[in-house]
Amino acid sequence: MSWQARAEGQYYQQEASKLRHQIQILQNANKHLMGEALGSLSVKELKQLENRLERGIARIRSKKHELLFAEIEYMQKREVELQNDNMYLRAKISENERVQQARIVQAGAEFDTLPTFDSRSYYHINMLDATPHYSHQDQTALHLGYETKDDQAA
Repeated sequence: MSWQARAEGQYYQQEASKLRHQIQILQNANKHLMGEALGSLSVKELKQLENRLERGIARIRSKKHELLFAEIEYMQKREVELQNDNMYLRAKISENERVQQARIVQAGAEFDTLPTFDSRSYYHINMLDATPHYSHQDQTALHLGYETKDDQAA
């Protein structure tokens, strides 16, 4: 193995060791942020952690408020759009009702121009002459099925 290969091997071992150490630091920091493994921290370290958390919470709240205000603004614009759509649809409904009312009035006017039905002139006069005349004797009496006092006496 050459000197250069050994130097490279040592370099990569040192880099791996540094990375393992950084991973350990990040894992501990993550635990601290989650409120775990705090027993090993001093009062000063706890105060620093508290300040970091408060700054983080302030940024989180700021971002949350920013998103909420954007959502409110969007909803207000959407409300105006829906109100405009509603007014447009109401106008269309009113127009359709006016058109329908005009059609009803027009149909009523056309109906008034039709000849009216007169029951006296329903049959043509000649048809009445063509009917045979029956004598009084040919007509049969209609009995309704109830008896009068005269019928009971007979």
